[in-house]
Amino acid sequence: MRGLRPQAVAARIGEIAPGTARFADQWPVGRDVEILPLVRPVLAEIGVRYLFSEDAPALLPLAWHLFVAREVLVRPSRWVLPRWVPTPARRFRTRRQVAFTNALRSIVRRRRSSGRLGDDVLGQMLRPSSRYGLLSEEVILDTLPGITVATFETPSRAAGWSLLHLARYVQAADRVAAEAALLPDDPAATTSTHLDNLQYTQALVREVLRLHPPSWLLSRRAPRQTELADYTIDAGSTVLVCPYTAHRDAREHTEPDRFRPERWLDDSSSSANPGVFLGFGTGPHGCEGAALAMAMLTLMTAQTARRYHLSEPPGTEPGYRVTTFEGLATAGLHLRATLRGCGKSYLRWQAASTGEQRTSIKCEYPPTHTGSPAHGSLTVCRRSNSLCSIPIMTRSWCWPAKKTCSRKRPSSVKPSPRKSASDASLWAKTAARHL
Repeated sequence: MRGLRPQAVAARIGEIAPGTARFADQWPVGRDVEILPLVRPVLAEIGVRYLFSEDAPALLPLAWHLFVAREVLVRPSRWVLPRWVPTPARRFRTRRQVAFTNALRSIVRRRRSSGRLGDDVLGQMLRPSSRYGLLSEEVILDTLPGITVATFETPSRAAGWSLLHLARYVQAADRVAAEAALLPDDPAATTSTHLDNLQYTQALVREVLRLHPPSWLLSRRAPRQTELADYTIDAGSTVLVCPYTAHRDAREHTEPDRFRPERWLDDSSSSANPGVFLGFGTGPHGCEGAALAMAMLTLMTAQTARRYHLSEPPGTEPGYRVTTFEGLATAGLHLRATLRGCGKSYLRWQAASTGEQRTSIKCEYPPTHTGSPAHGSLTVCRRSNSLCSIPIMTRSWCWPAKKTCSRKRPSSVKPSPRKSASDASLWAKTAARHL
């Protein structure tokens, strides 16, 4: 599908990145939060907007209801009934699918009648291709509902595993955060070049998908009789492929059970060979949205690590359940986020000497969870080594300076809470080291 090819995704990274940044912005700090309910709506919005651009607001609620209906339908049941039996779950799914299809049909007809097809995935499908010509309305309506749900259904499961590994592997998370510090402050300004520079983050995502592929069991039907590994497969037979076990083959992966993202940075590793990585399937029936999924997962992982340290709830037992029905997922996963300290690894300093007594430092550091980049200027007294003021965003904090500092507190600035005094000392010491 043209709109989901890697080059098409690369051209629209600036539309994907803001959603991943909003995910990090809205994360409640300092308390345990269930991850999947937080991840799914964000990825749903990103995916639906990528497919339908300006028509996404009308289709997003219907796409979400269709996803819920599919989840209800695939829940395990003690009774296995024939597919023609109209169970309540199947009728519910049918109603949701009809509602989504009817809304999409009106959008397709409106775009075709107006001639404004759009540059999104739907617009690409409305244009004739050299291979298939002009697609009929019914083909489009049969194809897009499944693709719409898939843009956030499988990536949501993968995101849970990625965030869990950020919590468990602190050094890897710090390395991701260091890469993410170079992303633009305005997420909309993110380009494919920025994404390509997140090499370790992409390696981490691929390693997570290797160890915990959401689609852990794939099925294919043999169109004709064939030989496979000295076995004869009859025409019409169903072949099951298990990426979960294939990814742990020691012949292809050194230390296969070990989490080691660096393996994807080594071109000489067998992991780089075609067919070794099955996180998105392979061959002509591989996942068409692989490039979009990798972009979403990479940017979400980077933006989260840029802002927070993640941790699991205390205790010896895992805080989640591994579910395998319809996908490998971390059901019930809870994580806690704490804001990263503004150490020198995450600050870009610009110092300007203003005399012997005082130095003004303009700093720029990772955006806060409120959603806006935090810019400010620090004024440090060289003689007293005390911090006079830190204007940040719409608030300002001011700590009393020693007598050697002549700076007066602005009348519009209120003293900071007592608990921030230690922060002031830390900021002063950190700033002084850069003078």
